[in-house]
Amino acid sequence: MLVFNITPAYSAVLAQIHRQCFETCWDEAQFIQLLSLPTTHGLMCEFGFILFSSVLDEAEIMTFCVLPHSRRSGIGRLLLEQMVEWAKSQHIRQIFLEVSEDNMPARQLYEKAGFVFLSKRPRYYHTTNGLKDALCMVKKIV
Repeated sequence: MLVFNITPAYSAVLAQIHRQCFETCWDEAQFIQLLSLPTTHGLMCEFGFILFSSVLDEAEIMTFCVLPHSRRSGIGRLLLEQMVEWAKSQHIRQIFLEVSEDNMPARQLYEKAGFVFLSKRPRYYHTTNGLKDALCMVKKIV
């Protein structure tokens, strides 16, 4: 599967994918704004993408999505592995993320990739079913 770097030219596609994956989604203008920053990076394939920022020796996954019909096919794992390889090449020492406490498939993916629980952010995500807690996780890179 072809994985490539995201540029602002992909903002409309990213917004479309994001809309299919999250209740609260980002629009094209938000992706253009984020991708114009020198600290924002991303990888994508036909069925999903991972967007992250980096400052000095730390990175944070800002959003990560795989289209619903393509989940549990290894695409998320591939994107995450390639993001970690990118981080290593940039001398990143740790990667942070937030994930909804009730998103078990994502939590399992992150745990298998070596992310560990760091803290909880109560009532962080706004959903149609109310507010959901976010788990903050970190992966140390050696």
